[in-house]
Order: sequence, then C-alpha cells, then structure tokens
Amino acid sequence: MTVATHHQTRVFTAATLLGALALAGCASMGGDSASTLPAPDATAQLRDAQGADRGRVDIFKDGSGLKIEVVARGFAPGTYGMHIHTVGQCTPPDFASAGAHWNPTHAQHGRDNPMGAHHGDLPNLVVEAGEIGRASIQLVGTPLAGDHGVLDADGAAFVIHAGPDDMKTDPSGNSGGRVACGVIGVPAAG
Repeated sequence: MTVATHHQTRVFTAATLLGALALAGCASMGGDSASTLPAPDATAQLRDAQGADRGRVDIFKDGSGLKIEVVARGFAPGTYGMHIHTVGQCTPPDFASAGAHWNPTHAQHGRDNPMGAHHGDLPNLVVEAGEIGRASIQLVGTPLAGDHGVLDADGAAFVIHAGPDDMKTDPSGNSGGRVACGVIGVPAAG
C-alpha cells in the first residue's frame, strides 16, 4: 500500500443546518409523508466540565467518507478548535482522558503545516453573537470503522477547545484547553 492511499484528502465546508432542519420540519408537517432526515451512523453528545449540554455531533457515512454535522450550544462568540481525539472517554474537568488527536497515519497537525494534516484535524468552529455554533464537515476517504477508522478498539471522542486552532502547530494547533467533549458512539438500534 502506498503512502498516498493512507493520506486522506480533506474537503472542509462550513454551512448551517438550517436548510436540513427546514426540510425535516416540512416533512413532518406533510400529513402522510414518512420522509425524515437519515439517522446518523454515529453521534457524540457534547458536555462541558460541569456536565452541561453543550451540543451534539452527528456522523454520517457517505460515498466519499464521513460527513460530520456539529451543533454547539452555550459558547460565547468566537472561534474554537475542534478535533477528533483518539480515546472514547470524556472525564471532566480537563477531558485529558480523550487522549491525543486521532492520527492513525502519524502525520503532523494542521492544514497549513507542510507535514500535516492528520485525520483528527478539523476546521475551526465560528460562533457568531446570539447564534448557535454550527458546522458541516466532510472527511473524504475516512471510514467510520475498520482500517484507519474513527471507531477502533478504544473508541474516539469529539472535543471543542477553548481557542482557535492555528492550523499549523504540532501536535494540537495551539488551541488551548478542552472545554467540551463527547464520546463518539453508534446509536442503539430502535
């Protein structure tokens, strides 16, 4: 296997979920229509050090890899680093139990680092005044499970940091402490 097959191409997009939520609302108002948004393949409930609800992460498998939808509540206006971490634990108050950034190919950190980026790198979350933080992220070539998958033997966690990721400093983007964490897990079958 070549190095190129281990390196994943990333396509980052920032978008709101308002269109999807509006469509879901219309579908539920349409009488006989059973159309709804698809169930996520994995989720993470974000909590802060005091255990307060800080949002949710939904992960969907698609033809190119994974699509991650983030809704973050209770954050002051600003920019926050987001990463997938290597261990599926979120022990407060500092969430150090989540381990380092998820990095199965042992790359360096950051889209702007000539030796990066690794798999756990994500774009910053930007929260506007009076708004809920939202992001839509596409991880091309990233599987949920299996070889180089997010969900390995010890799981994974989604972490939001106190400050912005500078997109170049190894190993963490100089993004500060961990302020919200959620264990990524597969939802129970209903």
